[in-house]
Amino acid sequence: MASFIPLFFIAAALLISPACSLTCTSQTFTQKNTFTNCTDLPVLKAYLHWTYDPTAKPKPTLSVAFIAPPAKPDGWIAWALNPTGTGMAGSQSLVAFKESNGSVIVKTYNISAYNSIVESKLFYDVLDKKAEFSGGVIRIFAKLALPSDTTELNQVWQVGSKVNNGNPEKHEFAPDNLNSKGPLLLVSKAAAETPTLAPSPAPTSGNGNGNGGRNGNDNGGSSRIEVCGALVLLLAIPLLGF
Repeated sequence: MASFIPLFFIAAALLISPACSLTCTSQTFTQKNTFTNCTDLPVLKAYLHWTYDPTAKPKPTLSVAFIAPPAKPDGWIAWALNPTGTGMAGSQSLVAFKESNGSVIVKTYNISAYNSIVESKLFYDVLDKKAEFSGGVIRIFAKLALPSDTTELNQVWQVGSKVNNGNPEKHEFAPDNLNSKGPLLLVSKAAAETPTLAPSPAPTSGNGNGNGGRNGNDNGGSSRIEVCGALVLLLAIPLLGF
């Protein structure tokens, strides 16, 4: 029986949703508690923490923390939104790297074409931006103003190995570099497609707060860890003799 218990926990871990094992939920960094969502991006060892505020005025805002290791210690990382396509061309990029004095800077680039990498203002208003470096990774923190009624965005991310005179040089064109893109769903499609209805009477029982005040949009955070831990404990109770 004793030898069976460890095997049980391994099997339970495999059966529980993969969302329970997201690395982003265990990351620690400045301002982590300000983000309501996080995701492990599929390539380049990158992670995104984010919060979307559709009620912000005068425009909705998206706050992000993008985390990735540069291709080499003196390289760069970038996270971008593309309002016109799904690839790098047209992307509105935040690029971070270490300067010669050791500080970390964030620059903005409107990538109008693959051969045009020029520092410039972005299509999206950048309300705040900064970066930090520790533990071999760079973290970009930014807050962007988005057009009203935005529900989904095209995101692109990238890493490079070298910075020359304050400008990032070309990245590799390996499969991971070419596949570093994907959608960022700010509002679930079900919520976006639900028609506006007249208010219904308040419930007579329960806590009456629907989804617990998380806006139905939480794909990361401590709640996931608590739920996953509870699942393992419940599955283990019969074996532990309780």
